[in-house]
Amino acid sequence: MNNNISTKIICSTSYNPWHNLAVEEHLLSQVKDNEIILYLWQNENTIVIGRNQNPWKECMCKDFEEDGGKIARRLSGGGAVFHDIGNLNFTFVMDKKSYNLEKQLSVILKAVNNLGINAKFSGRNDILVGEKKFSGNAFYEKENASYHHGTILVDANMDKLSKYLKVSKEKIASKGIESVCSRVVNLKTINDNITIEKLKESLINSFVEIYKGDLNIEYIKDEKDIQDLYKKYSSWEWKYGQTPKFDINFVNRFKWGEIDLNLNLKNGIIDSLVIYSDAMNSVLIKDIENELLKIPFKMESICKKLNNIRCRIDEKDMIFEIEEWLKSKIG
Repeated sequence: MNNNISTKIICSTSYNPWHNLAVEEHLLSQVKDNEIILYLWQNENTIVIGRNQNPWKECMCKDFEEDGGKIARRLSGGGAVFHDIGNLNFTFVMDKKSYNLEKQLSVILKAVNNLGINAKFSGRNDILVGEKKFSGNAFYEKENASYHHGTILVDANMDKLSKYLKVSKEKIASKGIESVCSRVVNLKTINDNITIEKLKESLINSFVEIYKGDLNIEYIKDEKDIQDLYKKYSSWEWKYGQTPKFDINFVNRFKWGEIDLNLNLKNGIIDSLVIYSDAMNSVLIKDIENELLKIPFKMESICKKLNNIRCRIDEKDMIFEIEEWLKSKIG
């Protein structure tokens, strides 16, 4: 093993997103010290939204579900994505000390390079070939463990992707693109010989080579371990959450993502609030939500609470930008 890191390769045989996301969270809770897991999975006819997104604004929920689709919500931040069996999902699960984004990305890049695709990582979470995106990545961490997961478009149904996903005009304008379909590409259109199975094999080989691990592939068999998590991911409450009417709504798009802040006031106190966001750091958004609840709707109180949040330097910059924006709204 390399640097005492042990490896594990796990493949799902289910196309059910609630099952696959439950397995992902279970792996996150069970990963050992100095262990890294490569988990490969596929969903059929699914829209997966980021942890803090409003599903009603991100996709044609009713139409999609009536047409047999499933809505799912993941733990990580970022935006909504369409999954079908022409798309392969990967997750790197590891203890926090073993997290190395450059190394994890090198597994993906090496795997697609070996299939004749000249790819590069770009921006906050995209893998591109030329100027088109075939992989979106997202990240999540808890106390001692982290994961990095993403999609790889091989032969996805682009018609469904554009039909059901609603991308905000602001988001499109900020990236200078015409539509969601104009900026994504299937790998099969670049190399017609690529299949999901060939990509899976290439990813596994690349992972084993880079992490100096063993080529032992496990398949999920025991469902008992994920029963409670499956109930969570398939529940209405997790997928849709509470969407009451709010007294106040502030929306702004920052370079790192959108903030859609919704508040109800009672006697000048923030009685309830929801923050919808496609920001990559899903935990920080929840921390902000928790800090602002039940405090006076005054800029002084809001700033004090925001500055109490323990976070990294780059996240402090985000909080500063949110403060400046709210000052322009609240005064």
